[in-house]
Amino acid sequence: MSGIKIGFAPTRRSIFSAPDAIKYGGLTRKRLEELGVEFVDITDINQEGLLYDDGDRLKIEEKFRREGIDGLFFPHCNFGTEYVVARMARNLNVPVLLWGPRDERPDENGIRLRDSQCGLFATGKVLRRFRVPFTYMTNCRLEDEAFERGIKDFLAVCNVVKVFRHTRILQIAPRPFDFWSTMCNEGELLEKFNIQLAPIPLPELTSEVKKAKADGDEVRSVMDYMRRTMTVTVKDHELENIAAMKVAMKRLAEKYGCNAIAIQCWNALQSELGIMPCAANSLLNEEGLPVVCETDIHGAITAVMVEAAAMDGTRGFFADWTVRHPDNENGELLQHCGPWPISVTQEKPVIGYPLAFDHPGAVEALAKYGDITLARFDGDNGDYSMLMGNAKGIEGPYTKGTYLWVEVENLKRLEDKLVCGPYIHHCVGIHKKVVPVLYEACRYIGVKPDFYDPIEEEVKAYIRGE
Repeated sequence: MSGIKIGFAPTRRSIFSAPDAIKYGGLTRKRLEELGVEFVDITDINQEGLLYDDGDRLKIEEKFRREGIDGLFFPHCNFGTEYVVARMARNLNVPVLLWGPRDERPDENGIRLRDSQCGLFATGKVLRRFRVPFTYMTNCRLEDEAFERGIKDFLAVCNVVKVFRHTRILQIAPRPFDFWSTMCNEGELLEKFNIQLAPIPLPELTSEVKKAKADGDEVRSVMDYMRRTMTVTVKDHELENIAAMKVAMKRLAEKYGCNAIAIQCWNALQSELGIMPCAANSLLNEEGLPVVCETDIHGAITAVMVEAAAMDGTRGFFADWTVRHPDNENGELLQHCGPWPISVTQEKPVIGYPLAFDHPGAVEALAKYGDITLARFDGDNGDYSMLMGNAKGIEGPYTKGTYLWVEVENLKRLEDKLVCGPYIHHCVGIHKKVVPVLYEACRYIGVKPDFYDPIEEEVKAYIRGE
């Protein structure tokens, strides 16, 4: 949860109990602190520390902007003031979490103090009128598991939205000629999503590789790391080039302010440096700088979204959907020449030669089994969507590269999605269930959520706390 800051704006309405609203505002603050949530409070704006006055709203908005919040949390400590909530939510344009604590039993005189649930119905309607997307956390008690899970998932949603809206991808060289499937619309990505590309020619990379080799120390450190963590079967000068390429790509990403890289990994690179970039990509992926192959810009966008959804440093892996399992009707091979991070493998990786090329630098390793999320951001003709779903790692035949056989519920259904689009043969996997977070994040970024299995109702039930 580190790095995500939410604006905390508990709300009330005048005709219901102000003391009870103040009480629940304080209890909610305390619960957020127990959960380790970083939030910006409004206790300095008015004595109650509650949002209900439109004049206070302007002061609160100014404070939240100044503090750089990533999301808004509106606990309805009684009925709440729906139009003030909606005005603030529209003006700040960050993910919104709507929730209220369970109402108590009416007292012996039939008096109710808060009617928080009723207020949630009203605020949901007004937010829709204002065309403000929002996340709803079910009306529950502060101690309920649904509250803790809902808060943590919302922080992850905020993280995905924040990363998505501030993504800049280092594009090293154009896509390989043969890969028409990885073409993208740079202007459209900027206009629709504020996603920026930083394109550089291949000679700029090779020049930076030479500088890294001349500097020496950082390259030697990377070579030592590879010898410790991988089985190296390439020559020393080849290993040096791999290490220098890793150093060079990281420096270039920092120079251009990029949080992901898409590289033309063949064929011009091999004539310049004599290596495949897979091992260098693997090292950067392990450090949390996603690198994808074949200049797949949409793949790089997918990678940053998936890792942002995990929120705990779990690394994703960029893969091809390649061939069907020889024995399992719903099994499929996820594979690539070797960009997968070391932490996803279940064996010591080998740096050697790839399946279809004669140059060294590929990585071989079987990935861990277990539950996996698979995802792909992509688009055709101006319409963008996010394909997502669940899979599990299974046993299967050995093959070259970094690989994992996976089983899905219905492979024919997945295959139809991939062929009919707007997707291609590339995806990103991660050893964590993040489908609900990605689904909810799509609400805020103008991307249609899409499932290769009919699990939308299950995902909605999870988000509701069921």
